[in-house]
Amino acid sequence: MHRLEGRTVALLESRKSDDMASIVRRMGGVPVCAPSVREVLRAQDVRPAMARVIDRSVDLVVVLTAAACEALFAEAERQGILSGVVDALNQTTIAARGPKPLLSLRRRGLAAGVVTGKPHTTDELMTALSTRDLEGSRILLLHYGEPNDVLSAGLTARGAHIEDLSLYEWALPEDLAPLNTLIDDTLSGRIDAALFTSQIQFRHLLSVAESRNQTTDLLRKLRDDVVVGSVGPVCSRALRAAGIVPDVMPHLPNGPSLVQALADYYSMFTPPEEITG
Repeated sequence: MHRLEGRTVALLESRKSDDMASIVRRMGGVPVCAPSVREVLRAQDVRPAMARVIDRSVDLVVVLTAAACEALFAEAERQGILSGVVDALNQTTIAARGPKPLLSLRRRGLAAGVVTGKPHTTDELMTALSTRDLEGSRILLLHYGEPNDVLSAGLTARGAHIEDLSLYEWALPEDLAPLNTLIDDTLSGRIDAALFTSQIQFRHLLSVAESRNQTTDLLRKLRDDVVVGSVGPVCSRALRAAGIVPDVMPHLPNGPSLVQALADYYSMFTPPEEITG
């Protein structure tokens, strides 16, 4: 197995930062953790939407993330109607984008009738739904941390009636010190690699840099001096839009694969005697 050989690796993951940091350490690297995203529940009355689920007024429920799924279940439990919602969903077609919402559904004994292929983006979801007649169908769309307007528009164009439900939003962490320190370390050349597992991590990093009037300098460092890793086409697209071409993109869209891909990348520039020695 290839190793990181003491290189300093920036991790912007929030929920699984400890797991990724442990992998970096095991592979001989030095992790620098800067959580970049906080999921904040929205103050939204979801009772009408859940009532429509329970009375079977919804033909299809589209779940984009596990967080949205768990937020729905938590709100249903708070209102004392969880069993009714779960029973109704068990008789309603569910479309899930990616493996994480599938796991969330399984914990409640539910299964998705429509699943996506890799890399589990909006494009794959639209493809998975392409064989279904959506004309006149009533769809409850559980968004992620911001509205997926492209998906809503695409389903509406096929004749569906969309009810958008945004149960949480992506916010900056309350403590910005780790992100500020990461920007300082990057600008001073102390960061060898930066790994992004979602496009919102990159956008939030730029937001903090912009508040310091250092966006241009940070982008230049990331482009010229830092090895940048990205999970998935959506994240990579956000990086490229800012002028950064990812150096590392794993075959599997997850954090551990990204760390391994980074080590594999470095191995290409390490003499064989150093690897075996």
